[in-house]
Amino acid sequence: MNIKFENPDKVNGLMTITVEKADYEEKVTKTLKNYRKKAQVPGFRPGMVPMGLIKRQYGTAVKVEEVNKLLGEKLYEYIRENKIQMLGEPLPNEEKQKAQDFEGDGPFEFVFDIAVAPEFKAELSGRDKIDYYAIDVDDKLIDQQVQMYASRGGQYEKVENYEGNDMLKGDLRELDAEGNTKEGGITVSDAVLMPSYIKVDDQKKLFDGAKLGDIITFNPRKAYPENDAEVSSLLKIERDAVKDMTADFSFQITEISRYKAAEVNQTLFDQVFGEGVVKSEEEFRQKIAENIKAQLTIDSDYKFLLDVRQHMEKKVGKLEFPEALLKRVMLNNNKDKGADYVEKNFEGSIKELGWHLIKEQLVAAQNIKVEDADLKKVAKEAMRAQFAQYGMSNVPDELLEKYADEQLKKRENIDSFVDRAVDVKLTEALKGVVKLNEKKVSLDDFNKMMQGK
Repeated sequence: MNIKFENPDKVNGLMTITVEKADYEEKVTKTLKNYRKKAQVPGFRPGMVPMGLIKRQYGTAVKVEEVNKLLGEKLYEYIRENKIQMLGEPLPNEEKQKAQDFEGDGPFEFVFDIAVAPEFKAELSGRDKIDYYAIDVDDKLIDQQVQMYASRGGQYEKVENYEGNDMLKGDLRELDAEGNTKEGGITVSDAVLMPSYIKVDDQKKLFDGAKLGDIITFNPRKAYPENDAEVSSLLKIERDAVKDMTADFSFQITEISRYKAAEVNQTLFDQVFGEGVVKSEEEFRQKIAENIKAQLTIDSDYKFLLDVRQHMEKKVGKLEFPEALLKRVMLNNNKDKGADYVEKNFEGSIKELGWHLIKEQLVAAQNIKVEDADLKKVAKEAMRAQFAQYGMSNVPDELLEKYADEQLKKRENIDSFVDRAVDVKLTEALKGVVKLNEKKVSLDDFNKMMQGK
């Protein structure tokens, strides 16, 4: 076997592999002998089928399979041993690759186009100055979190008079043209209604100042003109029937419920952080501040890595890629989406590829390796954040471990966890390498800054 690699412009590689009969003959013969042992051919006992018959029937297919297998092994072995940073997969050269006649013994020549990563250096040191935005955990943020916890821990209580966000329960009756209860019309007992959700002002105002026992006349179809699902749910009718529903309804209020936030006391402290973890409002606020700071540090680190990327892309400069070849690679990987998809997304893909190559060098320079413990840690943090979205901030560590383990069993999750672990470790390492230009900002200012990202 002969392998030749040409790379005159450093990014467009051409690999020519010549496979001789001696390269594949032994494996083909061995495979055909195994076929002969198992072949079931009428007129011959098992294992006694003439080899000539086996060769005629299976010889070419086995040769193609063995040559292709050998081709792949040697191609990637050459790439690895010669430290060629290949981008994507090798593709047959459209001009030099000729059709192969596998009926003969060869030699067989294969010509591949290889996209090669551009050569450059991505280095950071204490001479590189990068902003780091520390988000201020002020009383406003803590107050908002306290209110959120109090709201989530609240409950409905019965009241006599309706106000803006109250929930009403009552009996619905369909009315006829004269405003009387329609005989055989729609009736719904204990219907639940929140007037604040009504989109049409004149229908919403009908409930202003309502009291327990009042009868309100309104039109559900007019109240929810673009929400057939709401009308269907309220009147307990099929959605298809909503378009024909034009009648007014009476609604006699039998219950008014008002949501009251929980008091900020020991009951709420235990509900949020677990029994006895905090014992005063001061400790409660301090614990909240710690949690907010931990979350905001994640946000600050994310912004820092974005700024590292911007800094490095500017420092490295424009990278030259084999664009025509990479478009072919991209099209080959997205055959179902076509050339228009490639043209539309190519520039963005190249930008991401450039950052990927830069980050690879930064990761290597910091000797970053992802261990199982790192994956477990980021999986647990992902689960913690998911629970936090539902106001559950005191989830036991063993439960987080269990959910993290379940997530790590799913192959489709591993790549994202690895990427996250690399980013976390790289960010922490680079914060100790570059000169940090620390800036304290409010959360509002930070969010405005991130809106354009």
